[in-house]
Amino acid sequence: MSVGGKGFFTDTSLCIGCKACEVACKQWNQLPMEEPVWTGFSYDNTQQLGATTWRHVSFAEVPGEGGPGGQTAWMMMSDVCKHCEHAGCLEACPTGAIMRTEFNTVVVQQDVCNGCNYCVPACPYGVIEVHMEGPSADGKAHKCTLCYDRLSDGLEPACAKACPTDSIVFGDVIQLQARAESRVKTLREKGLNAYLYGTEEVGGGRGIGRLGAGFLLLDEPQHYNLPERPVLPQKRTLPGVISLTLTAVGLAAATAWSLRKG
Repeated sequence: MSVGGKGFFTDTSLCIGCKACEVACKQWNQLPMEEPVWTGFSYDNTQQLGATTWRHVSFAEVPGEGGPGGQTAWMMMSDVCKHCEHAGCLEACPTGAIMRTEFNTVVVQQDVCNGCNYCVPACPYGVIEVHMEGPSADGKAHKCTLCYDRLSDGLEPACAKACPTDSIVFGDVIQLQARAESRVKTLREKGLNAYLYGTEEVGGGRGIGRLGAGFLLLDEPQHYNLPERPVLPQKRTLPGVISLTLTAVGLAAATAWSLRKG
């Protein structure tokens, strides 16, 4: 989780998959519902984060011991924008529509966004999306604002307010970090493979830094549809440019040598 500011700590060991956070997010932000889809892979019918789904509870069914028909484990997690310390979407935005607020959160200013899509591939977590389909489509980028309007009035975000098990906790990220580490220690003492996702070691780092929305996980990140070692896409640009330049120089040298021999 990023240093300073406000953020989330999501404890997946407490999530019961009720989707109250999804509903509260849509109600408060007046987001349209999507038609439920049966994917055949999970009981989750909202599938993923998107332009009109800013909180998403994933249902990952992990086979247990005993082969087919044996007891399975449910990996449930309420996913959300990570509000990265170094946000790829913010850095890629050419109009300044994506900004960092006084709460150290990342929001999209809809009146400035021109729908260029540059922010979409710049997010290593696949969070942000340009709204191009449906009656409410406006061709602009959308994602979680961490309920900026509620924060401005001294209220906690709607998702955290609605969570019945306190799986989602809102607060100062430094205090949340201490709470998360204490929770991990408690669960490990009980024999669970608990760890934090969103630190420099796991889920963050590599140009991203720490996450403003951290997670306590009980299994591998991919079971929660999270990248194990995400990289800020911009950090891959320089090696590509260097490689392209060296290739161009090599081709030019080869061409010159060929012409001289001819």
